[in-house]
Amino acid sequence: MNGTVAHKAGAREWIGLAVIALPCMIYAMDLTVLNLAVPHLSAALRPSSAQMLWIVDIYGFVLAASLITMGTLGDRIGRRKLLLIGALCFGLASVLAAYSTSAAMLIATRALLGLAGATLAPSTLSLIRNMFLDARERSVAIGVWIASFSVGGTIGPLVGGALLEHYWWGSVFLVSVPVMVLLLALGPWLLPEYRDENAGRLDLVSAAQSLLAVLGLIYGIKRIAEGGMGVVALASMVAGVLIGIAFVRRQGRLADPLIDLHLLRTRAFCAALTINTLGFFVAFAAFLFVAQYLQLVLGLGPLSAGLWTVPSGIAFVIGSTLAARLVRMLPAGRVVAGGLLMASAGFAVMAQAGRGDGPALLVAAYALLSLGLAFVFTLAVDLMVGAAPPERAGAAAAIQETSSELGGALGIAVLGSVIVAIYRRTLVETAPGGLPADALAAARENLGAAAATAATLPGAQGPALLDASREAFAAAFQLSANLSAAVALGAALLAALILRGPGRPPDARLAPPLDPLEEGSGPRGNT
Repeated sequence: MNGTVAHKAGAREWIGLAVIALPCMIYAMDLTVLNLAVPHLSAALRPSSAQMLWIVDIYGFVLAASLITMGTLGDRIGRRKLLLIGALCFGLASVLAAYSTSAAMLIATRALLGLAGATLAPSTLSLIRNMFLDARERSVAIGVWIASFSVGGTIGPLVGGALLEHYWWGSVFLVSVPVMVLLLALGPWLLPEYRDENAGRLDLVSAAQSLLAVLGLIYGIKRIAEGGMGVVALASMVAGVLIGIAFVRRQGRLADPLIDLHLLRTRAFCAALTINTLGFFVAFAAFLFVAQYLQLVLGLGPLSAGLWTVPSGIAFVIGSTLAARLVRMLPAGRVVAGGLLMASAGFAVMAQAGRGDGPALLVAAYALLSLGLAFVFTLAVDLMVGAAPPERAGAAAAIQETSSELGGALGIAVLGSVIVAIYRRTLVETAPGGLPADALAAARENLGAAAATAATLPGAQGPALLDASREAFAAAFQLSANLSAAVALGAALLAALILRGPGRPPDARLAPPLDPLEEGSGPRGNT
């Protein structure tokens, strides 16, 4: 398409974009409402610390492991068809999750939600790649796509908080059902169908390899973080790496691979992929643990905690819509690096927030890091999607989503495990004397269990245990924030080095070349 004027989108494409935004909103809402529901489901299902981590991150693990297969499947059977199938499955899995009767059942249904979510994520982004061929319009559309996640993340705590004030924890999963029904009703009428007519058969061996490689690596990391290096953990990681190597080699031999290795040789694509992964590594952990801190450490109710997270959601919406304008005036690398510096500063301020400061300082820091990360995610997505040819948009979108989900899941696993380890060690050191051994053992599982245990203790032991457990979690949270600040700072330096292409001039009207950085232009950040 280089050297030709790109086709302009019409009314159908823009209305279709609004429909595409629906599953994106639900995706973000499903994540944020779960964060608020953690204390409630912890009291109802009484999961162990390891089960709680699995409840939170199994969704991202399965989604990340399945994205490449689902993105390629969308290129073959049609992206609209895959989107609608995913919407149906997501709605059904949400109902099952809402009525889970045990921690094991909730983990299983969350895994089903991850599998269904893997059909939604690449479909929406690849549809945008084919619906909006003009570089300027695609930048606006991707900004709207990113903003839809932000809107979902903003209203999710409000809706979830209101539900948790009046209903049981499972009600938060039912929010997605009416939206998925609406998507199933409107999608066939408003969304065009796109598929690669020349695509070959889906290689099931490659699909299995991609799934096993990701799951093996993640499982090994979780086992090491929870219990130290062991035979099972090491074997799982080694198996994941070896299967991953075999997967990559197989893609090089196939005529129609799941992953187009030429994309991974594109400088713009690889640079954006790396930055995107690091950004989500720090973002997902913050999304989860800020919600827990507001409720379990500061003692806020679900609705109040949800209201306090609104500023960060608004900051994310503002950042995602401003990114395209900023890149018209500044080189993309500077915008991304600046966003990561803002995120690093936000995490550093968050690490200084104490229990006596109330929620104000924590929320201000959360809004600052959300604004910075919005710049990063919007421009990284624009670079990766624009670097792919239209017929491979599904695979490119799948790689982008895989990096997001894998980075986020790793962040929750690694930083979450750090928080658990520091919390347990600190609580043992500061717990009041004379506690029954079983009470202390229960309190060490997680802060939710500590609060439930404290309520059963007589006299002053209960308040003393609750105060010690809150202080232990606050100390662990502060260390996690400092680690996130360091990762964001390192990513900012990396972005400044590898994303050095200038921004596209304001009057650019041509479709982007395959590798924008190598051709001397930045991501298509124009409005």
